[in-house]
Amino acid sequence: MAGLVYRRILLKISGEALAGAQEYGLSAEVLGFIAAEVREVRGLGVEIAMVVGGGNIFRGGEASARGMDRASADYMGMLATVMNGLALQSALEKLGVDTRVQTAIEMREVAEPFIRRRAVRHLEKGRVVIFVGGTGNPYFTTDTAAALRAMEIGADVVFKATKVDGVYTADPKTDPTAVKFDELSYIEVLSRRLKVMDSTAISLCMDNKFPIVVFNLHESGCLRRLVRGERVGTLVRGG
Repeated sequence: MAGLVYRRILLKISGEALAGAQEYGLSAEVLGFIAAEVREVRGLGVEIAMVVGGGNIFRGGEASARGMDRASADYMGMLATVMNGLALQSALEKLGVDTRVQTAIEMREVAEPFIRRRAVRHLEKGRVVIFVGGTGNPYFTTDTAAALRAMEIGADVVFKATKVDGVYTADPKTDPTAVKFDELSYIEVLSRRLKVMDSTAISLCMDNKFPIVVFNLHESGCLRRLVRGERVGTLVRGG
């Protein structure tokens, strides 16, 4: 584990990222790529936990905006994260990576219930732990679940995987004048309303002085460079 800056990480992946070029669903190519990146970093001796969203299957917020009961819509979104977690587990285990899926919504036939001490023990044994079901409560996003689980398991950092190489002043895909930030404070993220993570997740990280790194999920080798402390993406911390 020599040369590692981060030894236990929480990797947050959005559901939309798993769709790849498709509008909805799962991309076998993306799943395979993520699994290979995780396997490489796990081989360095890094303990890895993951939180996955469900937006490629169902978005509770959008359904609520169309008139569905918010709590019901959010629960449906949580169930979507379980499907994505099982897909990630399958992709990882095809590459020989031992995994466990833990869910905040109990469903023993497909996943373990979330138990903090058990999750930590899995990590210590070299297993990748995939947290699904969000926090188990409506009105909270998987960003908040990622921040919460990271602190519960004693992770060193949250790595937020996105489709761009960091946080910008605007969407770089639509605004050619957008400027990338190398580093931001929590207060800057909140005051500028930058789309790093939702405000609840950012506030939770700020209160606990917990660092976040936003990076490009689709750039090969990024995860390896990050755990070794290289400057990749955008770092969010106090300041």
